[in-house]
Parts: sequence; structure tokens; C-alpha cells
Amino acid sequence: MTHDLIAEADEAAIRAAEAAGVVIRELDTLEELDAMIALFDEIWEPDDGNSSLRLDMVRAMTKAGSYASGAYDLASGELLGACVGFFGPPAHAELHSHIAGVRAAGLGRSVGFALKVHQRAWCLRRDVRLIAWTYDPLIRRNAYFNLVKLGARPVEYLRNFYGTMDDVINGGTETDRMLVRWDLESDLAVAACAGRGQAASSAAERDRGAAVLLSPGDGGAPHPWLALDGLALDGGPAARTVLVGIPADIEAMRLSDPALAGAWRTALREALSPLLSDGGGQVTGFDRNGWYVVSLGGDVG
Repeated sequence: MTHDLIAEADEAAIRAAEAAGVVIRELDTLEELDAMIALFDEIWEPDDGNSSLRLDMVRAMTKAGSYASGAYDLASGELLGACVGFFGPPAHAELHSHIAGVRAAGLGRSVGFALKVHQRAWCLRRDVRLIAWTYDPLIRRNAYFNLVKLGARPVEYLRNFYGTMDDVINGGTETDRMLVRWDLESDLAVAACAGRGQAASSAAERDRGAAVLLSPGDGGAPHPWLALDGLALDGGPAARTVLVGIPADIEAMRLSDPALAGAWRTALREALSPLLSDGGGQVTGFDRNGWYVVSLGGDVG
């Protein structure tokens, strides 16, 4: 780990916090951690009455050296967002970022970005080179944030990873998740933390011969264009890049049409899971209009 890289990470964290109008600091007192848990409960609104985290467990995690931070509004001192992570196996030099959220009063200010850039700097100062976390691959803004704004890359599609979750965001649905890893030393991470994250262009990928595997169709329903074994079009060479589309607002859909939202879960699972596991594919980008760009490295089907 070079001194220059750590200095760059610290400077990026300072800039991101200033741009968001917050100060970010580590949390360790019972009062701070309790306020953090209350913030998460406000965001997720769990229906079963249980909190998102247990205070005693988070207290033990921070005492053991794991990560917990809060973003406080510079003007009011209000806690606007928070983030919690714990360490994976020592040989991985990896932090698992378990939960992060921003309350309504902090939305639209890039508070979440400031929290993640702070987390990167915190890790690099401790010789931790990777951060992993999961997100719902159907939520378009989360995909854009993770893959474009931060420069993380998906490594695995996890089916119903947390089981069914009854809260305002998951809406009692199965919790398929995308596992991403953020290489903190990569050019992608450095550029993203400096505000230079690059979105993919689905139009450009189509011009280069990408095949559309899944997209929103009539009435917003998932429309599969090809079966996985149909990627070798017209008997010719297999397409080396495929595009996988997702709906504009799956969270609203879960409230207005749960059956349609469930159909999207199944369709995306059937498209992405085999591509990333059996197909040797890699998600190499995301278009802001809701397209995953998947580069294929082996046979699919």
C-alpha cells in the first residue's frame, strides 16, 4: 500500500463529505450506535417489529475493530446516514459492508457516496484492499450507484440470499442479491472516487453487436429476447456481449403489482444467474437507463 494511494483516498473522502455537506466520523459509543440502528429502522421499517441490527452485536463488532460510521449534517448536526461493515477471512484482506442507508432528509446530496468513499479510505489505512457487499440487482439506482458511481464489480448472483424479508423496501419478496467486490486500488475505484465514474452505453454496445437477452416489454412485463442457448445467432459466432434490462422502479411495482414484480425477480434470476456462474460471464458496466452489460467468457446454456 503506497502513501500516495492512502493520501488520495483521504483527500477524496474529504471532498466527498464537503460536497455532501456532512462530516463523517466513526461510531463507537452506545448512544451513537443506538441512533444508527434507529436510522436503519426508519429507512427499512421492518414489519416484524425487530430492529435491523442488535445494539449489543454492533457494540461488540466495533470493539473488535469492525467499521461503523455516521454522516452528520454540518448545519444541524442531524445523523443523515450510516454504514456498517465487518471483516472477512484474514487472507482476503476484505471488509464486508453489511448495511448502509441514508434517511429522507439526506437524499439527493450524495451522502451515500461520501460514506462509501470514507469507508474506502478507512480500509486502505488498514491495508484492506477489497470491500464486498450485496445489493438487489432489480433496483436500478442501486445498480448505477454501485457499478458506476463507485466502480465496484459483480462477482456472484445469490438466490434468495437473506430469505423473505418483510420490510418497506423488500415488500415480503425473496431476496436475490448481487455480490459485488470493490477493488480499492483499481483505476476504476480511483476514478470513481474522484467523481469520474463512467456509465456504459447500451446503444454503443448494440452497435458493436451485443445481443439483448432481457428487457421491459408491453405493460412493463419482462420480455426475454433469447434463450441462453440462443446466443449463437443464426448458427454464427456467439455474441460476446449481452444486455440485460431491468424495470425503472421495481420498488413502486412491488406495491402496485406484486405479481409483476415477482415475474421480474424470476426473469432476472434466470438471465443473470447462469450467465455469471455457468456461463463465465462478467458484468462489465451499467447503463443509466437500466441495462447490465455482460461480457461472456465461455459457453452458456
